[in-house]
Amino acid sequence: MTEGHDVESGTILIVEDDRANQESLEKIFQREGYRVFLASDGAAGLQILRKESIEVVLSDLMMPGMSGVELLKAAKAISPDVEFVLMTAYGTVETAVEAMKEGAYDFVTKPLKRALLLKVVRRALEKQHLFHENRQLRAQLASAQRPRSIVGSAPAWKRTMEMVYQAAPSQATVLIHGESGTGKELIAKAIHQASLRAGGSFVAFNCAAFPDTLIESELFGYERGAFTGAGARRQGRFEMAHGGTIFLDEVGEMNPQSQVKLLRVLQEGEFERLGSSQTIPVDVRVLAATNRDLKEEVRAGRFREDLYYRLNVIAIALPPLRERTEDIPLLAQHFLQIYCARNGRPSLRLSREALDRLTAYAWPGNVRELENTIERCVVMTRGDEIAASDLPQIIHDGAGSGRYLTIAIGTPLEEVESRILAETLRHTRGDKAMAAQLLGISIRTIYRKLDLIEPAEGAAPAAVVERLPS
Repeated sequence: MTEGHDVESGTILIVEDDRANQESLEKIFQREGYRVFLASDGAAGLQILRKESIEVVLSDLMMPGMSGVELLKAAKAISPDVEFVLMTAYGTVETAVEAMKEGAYDFVTKPLKRALLLKVVRRALEKQHLFHENRQLRAQLASAQRPRSIVGSAPAWKRTMEMVYQAAPSQATVLIHGESGTGKELIAKAIHQASLRAGGSFVAFNCAAFPDTLIESELFGYERGAFTGAGARRQGRFEMAHGGTIFLDEVGEMNPQSQVKLLRVLQEGEFERLGSSQTIPVDVRVLAATNRDLKEEVRAGRFREDLYYRLNVIAIALPPLRERTEDIPLLAQHFLQIYCARNGRPSLRLSREALDRLTAYAWPGNVRELENTIERCVVMTRGDEIAASDLPQIIHDGAGSGRYLTIAIGTPLEEVESRILAETLRHTRGDKAMAAQLLGISIRTIYRKLDLIEPAEGAAPAAVVERLPS
């Protein structure tokens, strides 16, 4: 076991409506050194799950109000990693077995046997702790493989990084798609550093940063006298990257003449300097990036179709920050450390309200905008904490477009209830029973409130809203 994760120090929630059984179970587990929380029904159990870090739930199967199976589903929605053990009478064993298909770890039959009960709960805790150990090891391995500047653990970002490390050892060209500010060059560097060419040069070139007349000379170099001002021979970026990797950012901005020469390099592995007829072989891996839809550029005749397919051997799409909001706190802390050190400031911290505002904002400028915001706050904040009031006004004006539901003071209560109900149904993908459990109300109340909701002008009816994906 990992240090600090002794099974006997586990945290257990007991949900039992019979007071005598509840007290008896509490004594059994407290004597074994467990931290125990008690609830007399499912609703109270969910309240505890929301507030405490529970590892195992031990619940009666048959309870008034909310059954053990209903509690299991709601508990998994709140805390997906929690292990669940059901207590059942012999006549309901079949129901308990069905509950295991819903994610329960195991069940024990009544009358309960102390030794068997402790054994089942101990094994559930062992599974819980092994799961956390494996997750920590995977995180350490991923951290060892990737550059320190790559920060993120959101599912969308993890899928991207899996593709990055799968593609990196190959020699294939990679086309990186993503909005401005999503970190395309950072990903290109990660591919290079995890490749067999890591010992060679990584040369980055932004096609949008040079006028059309200079792109060709910058990429392929030139001979003395090739054009006015060419006083000496000069190597191009492809020669500089020989044996390594070249990264062509904003490749969609490349002019047609340069596209033809790039295609030749990809097909033949050779090029000519401006002003020379000598063919120069080059061994280089090409990575490219764009925030444009290159398929549309091909259809419009602005980008060569053959070049597109040469570049798009492996396509990696970077998610915008609004699709990985779980990473905003990690990124914010990362940038805090960088800019505090760079500006010679003691470590700053973000207030809870400021972090909530950052997480609620949609970040149209993506990670680059977040980085700039944190740098500004480090420079302008006077105290040792960044408060919500220290954030730029645009963050306040644009809050509410992320995963938080922002409701103005003075909003009628009926409207507040309608919006919360609609968003909860989005989250549960239309499962009214689950929504009722998460909101702490009965399913009848869900149906009654849906009947009362009158769609606002231009809004989807409640029956349609509940089918929208979360």
